[in-house]
Amino acid sequence: MNARTRIVVLLVAVLVLGGVAVGAVLRAAGQAHRKDQQQTTGPQVTAGRVALAGAASARQPRLVFRSTLWGPHRDELVSVPASDPAGPRTASGLRCLRFSTAAGTGSCLRAVPGAMAGHYEAVVLDSRLRVRRHVPLVGSPTRTRVSPSGQMVAWTVFVSGESYTGLNFSTRTSILDTGTGTFQSNLESYRVIKNGQPYRSPDINFWGVTFADDGHFYATMATRGTAYLVRGDIARRTVTTLRGNVECPSLSPDGTRLAFKKRVPGLPADAPWRLYVLDLHSMHEHPLAERRSADDQAVWLDDHTVAYALPGDFETDAWSVPSDGTGHPHRLMPAAQAPSAVR
Repeated sequence: MNARTRIVVLLVAVLVLGGVAVGAVLRAAGQAHRKDQQQTTGPQVTAGRVALAGAASARQPRLVFRSTLWGPHRDELVSVPASDPAGPRTASGLRCLRFSTAAGTGSCLRAVPGAMAGHYEAVVLDSRLRVRRHVPLVGSPTRTRVSPSGQMVAWTVFVSGESYTGLNFSTRTSILDTGTGTFQSNLESYRVIKNGQPYRSPDINFWGVTFADDGHFYATMATRGTAYLVRGDIARRTVTTLRGNVECPSLSPDGTRLAFKKRVPGLPADAPWRLYVLDLHSMHEHPLAERRSADDQAVWLDDHTVAYALPGDFETDAWSVPSDGTGHPHRLMPAAQAPSAVR
């Protein structure tokens, strides 16, 4: 091949690659455009007032959650009557990638409005969704929880990696006391008690906080290839391991049980999870009736019902199942994530 031929081949290759790149950009732009268009399928969504507490919600319990339905209200917090979870939605205008609420306090992990892609913040909300505090995040949002009193807020971000399926990731978990303003930026500063002895390792990661009260929590701690259920003491800044193979715990409203996801041997490497419930008094665990792999931090709708996300036509659908291991999975609502009961 002479020099002239090589130049022609190079130019053709550049043109082809350029065309592929332009095509990819146009397809991505078209996909984003479609996601913002009103859909002809799925629940009706209209703008309105969404509250996290108040007399109206007391008369009629509601579910508040992130809507993943494509359209102008995509990723907004919406509410529906608890008696009609798949029915028409009221959209708040506030977008969150992760959300949790309790006792009139909300935690919203979101992209920073107006900032470049990849910039996120945690926003603490009051019962009328007014912003009380912003905290910049050092990674991409993945988990958040509010304590039963509404005073304590926790969140986890991926510092590196973007999935819990393998172990090649790094997280950072923070806790904010909304009453005093005390901010603990990284649980890795806590002292670890493992098997009754002080423990240190450079590979420790924490995620999936669920609060018992304003001074104590449960969470997942991973080290040396094993994920542990830990109980944390905020005042003493300690965590104590309780048992292995527990991830993303979620405490029941009565404080007696934890729902969690567990790696089950023999399942596919990319879908290793099953949902379980652990009785904290007897430390006996039982599987739930959901047989599909649920990579989520489940939520309790009440003392008898656990909800979780599974892939759907519009990112995720919310499903529910009885907490005692009986019954069958039920699709609670389409295009929804992390419903919280508001009364």
